[in-house]
Amino acid sequence: MRTYTYSQIAHIALPILVSTLMEQLIGTTDTAFLGRVGEIELGASAIGGILFIVVFMLGLGFSIGAQILMGRRNGEGNYQRIGVIFYHSIAFLLLLGVVLFVLVRTFSPHILQRIIQSPRVCEAATTYLHWRIIGMFFAFVNVMFRAFYVATTHTRTLTLNSVVMVLSNVCFNYVLIFGHFGVPALGIAGAAIGSSMAEGVSTIFFIVHTRRHIPCSKYGLNRMPRLRLSLLGKILNLSVWTMVQNFLSLSTWFIFFLSIEHLGEDYLAATNIIRSISSFTFMTVVAFASTAGTLVSNLMGQGEPDAVWPMLRRTMLMTAVALAPLLLIVAIFPDAVMSVFTTDMQLIDLGRGALYVLLASYVFTLPAQILFNAVSATGNTRMAFVIELCALAVYTAYVAVAIFNMRLSLPWCWASEFVYSIIVTALTFAYMRWYPWQNKKI
Repeated sequence: MRTYTYSQIAHIALPILVSTLMEQLIGTTDTAFLGRVGEIELGASAIGGILFIVVFMLGLGFSIGAQILMGRRNGEGNYQRIGVIFYHSIAFLLLLGVVLFVLVRTFSPHILQRIIQSPRVCEAATTYLHWRIIGMFFAFVNVMFRAFYVATTHTRTLTLNSVVMVLSNVCFNYVLIFGHFGVPALGIAGAAIGSSMAEGVSTIFFIVHTRRHIPCSKYGLNRMPRLRLSLLGKILNLSVWTMVQNFLSLSTWFIFFLSIEHLGEDYLAATNIIRSISSFTFMTVVAFASTAGTLVSNLMGQGEPDAVWPMLRRTMLMTAVALAPLLLIVAIFPDAVMSVFTTDMQLIDLGRGALYVLLASYVFTLPAQILFNAVSATGNTRMAFVIELCALAVYTAYVAVAIFNMRLSLPWCWASEFVYSIIVTALTFAYMRWYPWQNKKI
């Protein structure tokens, strides 16, 4: 039986971990800079940014399906098929990007006016989204390059790309938000423009690096394949469930932020700070979960389903070891960590309790994310969608009752993370333990 050792898992996971943490600095940079601009901008960037991510998740969901297919072909040694899947996916995502761009530019201002209570937050969020949506075209190309590198386990490239993107975003934000080197201060619009430009720099890096350092002929990347609707249909058949699942997942996250906004502008600002802090801890889990999904796909392609559970146990243990120091630092120095994003002690006091609740929820978030990625990687994306739908239904009901009916404090609002993760952990464990997924063909 083929087994992955701790060192082999780390070899794949660590570059993904570094890259995901670096990528989170994009949003964190926006938050840190805008926290110096004003409370309105800080809260508005959260709503605008999450609405962008909701739309982006459709493309990310498609790329996850393509990544599962490329990982399976990589495990089979059928490398030429990887390039065919890659190019078909790029073409579909660019077409999807055009449709989403038009829809967001046309309808988002009207939607935000109806769902945001504060006129000032609404105006700032609309401005942010107007410019941020331009970067979606680059983001869709980037997620396919990422899917390729993860599926083929060439993950070190992701670290280099992330460093380039983050440094670009910091420079662009510094110049555009505050106005330097003759450029006018654009405020929240500058943050959105800077992030979109950083996505473009990331795309250029991926193209140049792939042409120079990857054996393109081996993976079929050296030529454009003929359009095959049957193959695109196969990718869509696998991806549609991850697309809808990711869209719904972030939509409920967006609903959570809108609900918090109804409690007050200060609650929204404090929640955005907590979100920015949690992005680092959560992305640590996501990096290992993505690794687990890739290894499940490769093991299934190699005909070694019995090696999946031992690999998952090792991955969970490694995730806990990597996550523990981050959680401890935040738990011991919450005020210092939150002060990176704001100097307003009232916001820090308001968010401290909720931050502790979030940290405690990782007891369930860790296994939930790793097992959920494993379920998708077996090829049963429909089952993963059903699991997500069940968890989100209960999560949304809790948020509605806690915020609108009972108007509970911020820590109780953030306890929704426990609700979601416990349900996902239970259902994914049941699937991996008792469902006959070992012979799933894709």
